[in-house]
Amino acid sequence: MECILIEFNEVVPDSLEGERLDRLIAFIGNISRSEASNIIKKGQVLINDQAVTRSSFKVSIGNSVEFYVRDDEEATEIEADSSVDFKIIHSDSDFFVIDKPAGLVVHPGAGNLSGTLVNGLLALSPQIRDVGEKNRPGVIHRLDKGTSGLLLAANTNEGYQFFVDELSDRKVKRIYQALVWGVPEGPEGIIDAPIGRSSKNRKKMGIVSKGKNAITTYQVKESWFSSNVSLLELQLETGRTHQIRVHLSSIGNPVVGDDVYGTNRKNLTLRRPFLHASKLSFEHPRTGKACEFESPLPEDLKSVLADLHANEKL
Repeated sequence: MECILIEFNEVVPDSLEGERLDRLIAFIGNISRSEASNIIKKGQVLINDQAVTRSSFKVSIGNSVEFYVRDDEEATEIEADSSVDFKIIHSDSDFFVIDKPAGLVVHPGAGNLSGTLVNGLLALSPQIRDVGEKNRPGVIHRLDKGTSGLLLAANTNEGYQFFVDELSDRKVKRIYQALVWGVPEGPEGIIDAPIGRSSKNRKKMGIVSKGKNAITTYQVKESWFSSNVSLLELQLETGRTHQIRVHLSSIGNPVVGDDVYGTNRKNLTLRRPFLHASKLSFEHPRTGKACEFESPLPEDLKSVLADLHANEKL
């Protein structure tokens, strides 16, 4: 069985200035202090690309901290599962375009090793087991569990590397539809704010001064003033974890139904965030032909918009 390592590459935020290295590693990696001390002593923790072997080392704001933690659960071989329900709207020798339903997790993780999109893809295309990263084979980019819509998965290593490079060069166009609370200040805008792991809650992301560059553009498509919500079309210029949800929350317009980055407001009967990946376009890896795909809003989201229109007329 292959040992799966989880990589952590973080920048020390203001709130952790002067913290001991072993405490920092334990916090970030969600491991014990003794485990943290052990990997430090082995020279497996890099500060600004230099190995540090003293647990008592005090970190400074802006330090780059890199290390790996073994995850025994993820080391379990991922099983194929033909019962996973999702729709493939295009298949190619090198890639798939998938219309993911809300509620489906993209790839296995700690405590969730089955019933994911990757388990289903392995049943359809066993060769993807050796494509890309071992703990998430075939995955080029992800959608959150509660987000529906289009995503790419690779069928070959050549396809995987092509699309990873295209994403890095911002050549893959990803358009989303989101219903948000409030009305943004202008009809369109650019949110340019770095995103990193929250120092208060590792499961959340946030706007962090030393985080990774993140840019989201948006256009207001429609607003319902009596309900105080707006429908936005958004484009990702970068692809950070929870980027749209974090960015919209940061400007005071959180996604309706988002109980992580939103606020305690009525959710318009939604049981998940109103966020849908509606359009995907890119260059074909072999022919260079322009490829464009669209996914209509699923019924639960269309129903919310229909209710908004009906209420506005009252």
